[in-house]
Amino acid sequence: MIPPKPLDNTDAGKKSLPETPVKFGIVISLFLMGMTGLVLGIWQVNIFLIAISIALTALSLASIRIAHQWQKAVILRLGRYYRTAGPGPFLIIPLVDTVAAWIDQRIMITTFTAEQALTKDTVPVDVDAVLFWVVWDPEKAAMEVADYKTAVSWAAQTALREVIGRTPLSELLAAREHLDEELQKIIDARTEPWGVAVQAVEIRDIIIPAELQEAMSREAQAERERRARIILGTAETEIAHKFAEAARAYEGNEIALQLRAMNILYEGLKEKGALVIVPSSAVETMGLGTMSGLTALKHFAEEQKVKEEPGKAREGG
Repeated sequence: MIPPKPLDNTDAGKKSLPETPVKFGIVISLFLMGMTGLVLGIWQVNIFLIAISIALTALSLASIRIAHQWQKAVILRLGRYYRTAGPGPFLIIPLVDTVAAWIDQRIMITTFTAEQALTKDTVPVDVDAVLFWVVWDPEKAAMEVADYKTAVSWAAQTALREVIGRTPLSELLAAREHLDEELQKIIDARTEPWGVAVQAVEIRDIIIPAELQEAMSREAQAERERRARIILGTAETEIAHKFAEAARAYEGNEIALQLRAMNILYEGLKEKGALVIVPSSAVETMGLGTMSGLTALKHFAEEQKVKEEPGKAREGG
């Protein structure tokens, strides 16, 4: 009989050890790995969302534009004219739409000059003027001309030289309002295709050479003397006509002529206070009698003058 094999205590101990802790450790490890992956995935998703939010915010800010009350924005879409926008906020599509120009629609003021411009009578003058204009069509101002402000200034200068060249100096100095209207029409016709309307043109100053100023002063002085002599001759002619009318009035009335002669003598004696000597023929014509009549008339005038002097003295006191 074969004796039974003794039990191996080592193998028995090995087989009797429990397997639960090992499985638990594996599960814990897998759980931790899963959580780590989940956290990393959520973090990556958050980063992606943040990036998308930043990009959308940047695009929205880039698509918003604001035009002032007096402005118009000319918008191009893919390089072609699309529309005008403003005033106030408006939207564009980034990378597709571009704002080509901001057009100011207020009344603009441009000063321009013409130096050493020759008039029709070949006189060099310097003229300063001011132009008031406004953009009425922003599309034309942006599309039809590269720099509409500079174009308006040059158009005004060339128009001013043209007007000066066909105008005499005298008319240039005397008829400024007419020249202003003519300049406005010429400049407005040139700038209308650019969407610009001219409101007004005003010539501020006209400067002529100093030598010409002296010659014009002498000419004006001679003209004034000529007019003064003409006025004096006209007055003499009128006086002669009046004397002729008076002679015709006295012709048929001797008494009126005598009274007028006596009045003339009386006024002369009263003002001058001296003896008036007249020809005897004139005395006989006026019917004044002998010289005693003249002496009496003189004394009468002196008495009247003496009576008036005390009154004047009292008034002066």
